[in-house]
Amino acid sequence: MKLYTFTAPTPAEALKKAQKACGEEALVVSTKQIRKKTLTQDPLYEVVVAVKEHAAPAASAPAQTQRAQPSKSDTDRAKPVDFDEEILLNISKTAEELSRLQSDLNPQNSAATSENTKTHDEIDPEDFKLLKRDIATLTDKIRLLQTMLWEEKKWAKDIDIPPEFAEIYKIAKESGMDEAHIKAILEETLNHMPIHMRENSLTVKRYFQVLLKKLIPVRIEKEIPKGERRVMMLVGPTGVGKTTTLAKLAARYALLKYRYKVGIITLDTYRIGAVEQLFQYAQMMKLPFEDVIDTEDFRKALENLSYCDVVLIDTVGSSQHDQEKLKKIAAFLQHAHVPIDVNLVLSASAKYQDLKEAYEKFSFLNIDTLMITKFDETSGFGNIFSLIYETRKPVSYFSTGQEVPDDIREADAGFLIECLFEGFPHKVNAS
Repeated sequence: MKLYTFTAPTPAEALKKAQKACGEEALVVSTKQIRKKTLTQDPLYEVVVAVKEHAAPAASAPAQTQRAQPSKSDTDRAKPVDFDEEILLNISKTAEELSRLQSDLNPQNSAATSENTKTHDEIDPEDFKLLKRDIATLTDKIRLLQTMLWEEKKWAKDIDIPPEFAEIYKIAKESGMDEAHIKAILEETLNHMPIHMRENSLTVKRYFQVLLKKLIPVRIEKEIPKGERRVMMLVGPTGVGKTTTLAKLAARYALLKYRYKVGIITLDTYRIGAVEQLFQYAQMMKLPFEDVIDTEDFRKALENLSYCDVVLIDTVGSSQHDQEKLKKIAAFLQHAHVPIDVNLVLSASAKYQDLKEAYEKFSFLNIDTLMITKFDETSGFGNIFSLIYETRKPVSYFSTGQEVPDDIREADAGFLIECLFEGFPHKVNAS
């Protein structure tokens, strides 16, 4: 086998050069960035291909193992390239050949070879181990390059993404994460991640996961100091599950994790069904319950429950565009004689732009934390990450299903990132 090197401003262009010069039989050995983008220069990528000795490449191919010097076309900003399906097909075939080769190298599958070749028993064990490692590394690189080629046209034009980050970009994009946030985080990663950590996709993925976890502020649940009390109001759009979430919290504080005295107030007197539902929950848990119509009633209800360690307040669900209802909630807060922790409840199944708009409309209530519901009703969690990343508001609880009181857990950055990369584990225990 002979090795040939090609360079270009993008891996895709370098690959196309190699394909044109060496033909479809060329095997992609590696691809890497050899020069970063600067104010005066475009980036430069190198693709190394292997060609069988009997298959001579075209005359335009560079000398064996000698790096081709970048031409003027290498340093000019490249336009998006339309790749032939044959190039992508060739990469797929190469990966298949590598898989078959790895299978053939398995001693359990070995058979006697011809007189002119060694059997597997005669192969040096250390050489065998190194060969398997090299094949695994090469297969990983080809898979990353293939992902990059398929996604090339979807990428932002103002950021150069090395092929080893192609899978990360794809996962983040498909999860619903905001494009601007993906760019910012990838640029930060590219600037600080050591080169030696980019050797395989698993290392890159782990590094990226750790970085994302650090970008998620979480409010840790703490015990209430003796002699103090906590008053929590849940606000949010219609249909996000405020009432059910409040019932789960009431059970958590009064029966499951703590033994607090818990009282419930509802301001949602618009819907008879909502009042009845919450009253039934309170009755089942033997908790005091107050329904409130105006601000004077609200003050009295807070006084009636002054002996409680925790007071949970349910509010009417309102569209972020219904300013009249939002102002009424604000009036209750202004007439309260005690500090109230305002928790914005949002659904994980909503689009990022809708989540962002809801937060902006409710933000005048001085939101303290976020609570995210309906984890079990979505497959993408990048929207939730982007909301937290954008607002910098801590998240306190995740509602993971419909069951009361079980399906609620303290917010956990690791759990959210796990859902983002692997999907929601539908069998999850509350913590």
